[in-house]
Amino acid sequence: MIYSADIQKLPRHYLPQNFTLSTWEALEPFFKELLERPINSKAELEKWLQDSSEVEAAISEDACWRQIKMTCDTENKTLEDAFTFFVMEIQPKIQPYADALNKKLVNNPHLAELDQSLYHTYLRSVRKSIELFREENIPLQAELGVLQQQFGQITGRMTIQHKGQEYTMQQAAKFLQSKDRSERETVYRSIQERRLQDKEALNDLYSQLIEKRQQVAVNAGFSNFRDYKFKELGRFDYTPADCEQFQEGVKQHVLPLVNDIYQHKQQQLQLDTLRPWDLDAEPEGVEPLRPFSNGEDLLQKSIAVLEKLNPFFADCFRTMQRMGHFDLESRKGKAPGGYNCPLAESGAPFIFMNAAGQMDDVTTMVHEGGHAVHSFLAHPLSLTAFKEYPMEIAEVASMAMELFTMDHWEPFFDNAEELKRAKLHQLERAITIFPWIATIDKFQHWVYLHPQHSAEERGDAWMRILQEFSTGVLDTSGLESFRRYSWQRQLHLFEVPFYYIEYGIAQLGAIGLWMQYKQQPEQALQNYMNALSLGGTKTLPELYAAAGLKFDFSPAHIKTLMEFVKAEMDKL
Repeated sequence: MIYSADIQKLPRHYLPQNFTLSTWEALEPFFKELLERPINSKAELEKWLQDSSEVEAAISEDACWRQIKMTCDTENKTLEDAFTFFVMEIQPKIQPYADALNKKLVNNPHLAELDQSLYHTYLRSVRKSIELFREENIPLQAELGVLQQQFGQITGRMTIQHKGQEYTMQQAAKFLQSKDRSERETVYRSIQERRLQDKEALNDLYSQLIEKRQQVAVNAGFSNFRDYKFKELGRFDYTPADCEQFQEGVKQHVLPLVNDIYQHKQQQLQLDTLRPWDLDAEPEGVEPLRPFSNGEDLLQKSIAVLEKLNPFFADCFRTMQRMGHFDLESRKGKAPGGYNCPLAESGAPFIFMNAAGQMDDVTTMVHEGGHAVHSFLAHPLSLTAFKEYPMEIAEVASMAMELFTMDHWEPFFDNAEELKRAKLHQLERAITIFPWIATIDKFQHWVYLHPQHSAEERGDAWMRILQEFSTGVLDTSGLESFRRYSWQRQLHLFEVPFYYIEYGIAQLGAIGLWMQYKQQPEQALQNYMNALSLGGTKTLPELYAAAGLKFDFSPAHIKTLMEFVKAEMDKL
């Protein structure tokens, strides 16, 4: 199949062409009309669905732009107010209508005439939303929407001083690659101590979030937020018990590999003991990888890499560049992290990140690039809801792109030795992230199954779980005060609760696709694009099957994939 990145903004047939979302009073008449409209045939039902979808796309895109602009400049009060206005004044008023429209849909006698193979997952999700909807949760969810953004505001202000210069946390991280071990330790401690200055603010924020989330769950008839959230996230295809299987698999089959990686690092650096500030360092005589100079250089080199992998992928980036849909460089006042934000009406997404000239930035760029390609491939689907794919496949899109692109990284590295180091770094990162994913996941289960816990108990639980997934090779003695609050650097805990195991499940899927790619590159890329172009119209096992994968995260499957990665690392 031929795919095109010549993306077209969705034409409006229902909303006025010049309609922009400024007030609830301007938006409400469209909801009223959709709610009151008679639907007396399959054709009328399909037209009603199209019109509803058009309204959804316009609202979604408006909300996304408010968030994008605010994260690009967290110090701009006007942008923050615009976002808060949407969350507090628009979204809460949409929710009762959304529930009423969902009920109107599932009760329509012509529903059975729709193509069930296309609509199955969407209708399953609609019924789930009806089941979870509670009027009393609307103000709580609005408050949560605003509270969650405080994490970015608190952490976006964090900087350290080093040698008389001010650096954001992302910029400071490059000193952890310094040749000078004492400089690495100094910067590591500066970063951790700066984080500790806000430990109470972040602890209080998290406690407020837990309390409100627990109340949302209780209001919806659940005893705890974990079970509510599993339902809300649409985890129809796996359970908390499966997450425990994943955690077990990581302990059995990934930790030994992490041990090997750290032991090799210690030998390379000729150290008696490996400390956290040594993990990004290079051996004597080896310069840290500096794959690009600035955001523009990163973008052009990324396009060159994608062109070699598949010209369609590069065209996606060119389209986004023409539209001004990149903000790549780290600066003070910008929210931390990186994301690809799909824009439901325009089609071409927006990539936001905090590049500081490091190897990890290349990984982030191609990772978000995988998400972007997913946005392009799903855009032609007929309903906005069809494009809402599960995160467990969304992260396969991004993580597989990291691995697919590795053999084409020459634009970033002009000598073979550097390219080999970059690939090894990437594979090590793909492995060493698993224990952290398992730690964060297990911690969230504990937090929400014990919602009445104190901050002290939370710290104890974190340390216990962190120890479970730690390797004996890395010496963290004397750093307990930093480690006790190390969960606070994880954005997901604050902003998107329970969204983290997806990275682990998807990394397994990405490694499976990379195995295919090593044997049949063209077929693997075709499988990848076939699966992504289905959006959310199939179940997770079906989406994985379309990509030629098993939806499986048992210890046995994890073992098979780890053996493959280990063999590939040994070749390097």
